[in-house]
Amino acid sequence: MAAMTFVPVPVLAKTLQLVAFGDSLMAGYKLPAGQDFPARLEAALRQHGYDVTISNASVSGDTTSGGLDRLDWSIQDGTDGVLLELGANDMLRGQDPALTRNNLDTMITRLADRHIAVYLLGMRADPTLGAEFTSRFDAIYPSLAKAHSLPIYPFFLDGVAGQSRLQLSDGMHPNPEGVALMVTRVLPGVETWLKTLQPKA
Repeated sequence: MAAMTFVPVPVLAKTLQLVAFGDSLMAGYKLPAGQDFPARLEAALRQHGYDVTISNASVSGDTTSGGLDRLDWSIQDGTDGVLLELGANDMLRGQDPALTRNNLDTMITRLADRHIAVYLLGMRADPTLGAEFTSRFDAIYPSLAKAHSLPIYPFFLDGVAGQSRLQLSDGMHPNPEGVALMVTRVLPGVETWLKTLQPKA
């Protein structure tokens, strides 16, 4: 009887399921369909060979308290990773940075308990809020990244903040050109993060 030969069948890597969880900066405030940050980032990652889907679970006007309240039902089981971007509205309202940090810390811990990876997108305070507040707020994101060993992009609006040609008329939210720059700048770090979740397709 001839010996049987077993040929290994390659296992196809599953599509990575990511969720963008933030406020209006992530939600695509006043942008045309498909021009929001998550959609543009997904397209860029796919062009680079990554099999990913990014669901946008962002809510304009959301604070970290609001995000914490809706975290569990907004992030579905089976999610591989979350792009976490919250805190700008806390800052604009002058909320105590200690509460902002505690809310983000709780979100990160809950996601870790569900074995969901987090990529932290940081925010910086408006310097007009004063040196003490700015110092306390700006320390939130790097300290959380260190405490939880998270990858971090220090300032989500890097290169866009203060640049009127890259912002909507409100002087706060990115326009499509601004989003394109944000994606370009965030992309390398996100790619490195994805490689820890699943090999490149």
